[in-house]
Amino acid sequence: MRTRHFRTARRGAALVALATALTFTVVGCGGDAENGGDGSAPAASSSKKPGGHGDNAPANEVPDASRTLAVINGSEGLVLTVHSAQRDSGGFVTVNAEVKNTGNESFYGVSAWRGYEQEIVQGSGRSVGGAMLVDQKGKKRYYVLRDTEGRCLCTTGLSKVEAGKSVAVFMQFPAPPEETTEVDFQMPTFPSATIEISP
Repeated sequence: MRTRHFRTARRGAALVALATALTFTVVGCGGDAENGGDGSAPAASSSKKPGGHGDNAPANEVPDASRTLAVINGSEGLVLTVHSAQRDSGGFVTVNAEVKNTGNESFYGVSAWRGYEQEIVQGSGRSVGGAMLVDQKGKKRYYVLRDTEGRCLCTTGLSKVEAGKSVAVFMQFPAPPEETTEVDFQMPTFPSATIEISP
């Protein structure tokens, strides 16, 4: 009789331990919801997503188009429109843009936008982490910032751009010197374009 109770107690303890482990696993997986759900860190300079468009912004949400810094035609009917390049007091420049697919078929080549730097590729998955700013006068390149785990401070979780749809993107860079007001913006698969940095 005692043996039966002992086995039942052991079985019950094992079930409680399993349930507890599962609870912690679920809580751990959901803990990144504030950071976009995919583990991407928010911009270090602010608790607010840059330009209001973070990883958790809907893929079809278009940034404020009241100003256009550059319109860049890419391949396969893609058009990249840069709307802002805002300098902030934390020493960052945040670029807000949108990619529109004007073609008749969905574009699946978004993985090229993450670039080839292994830390970005492994840490951020499909992203716009391959973008950069080039200061021609200062002869410097500025790459997308990343957190201590190698995840870029940029839009991640991209899978495709559907035909006729737009995808909002942002990326954050170290700020060039104050006297630098124009830089070349480069993103893989698109030609370079000169944009103005707002103070």
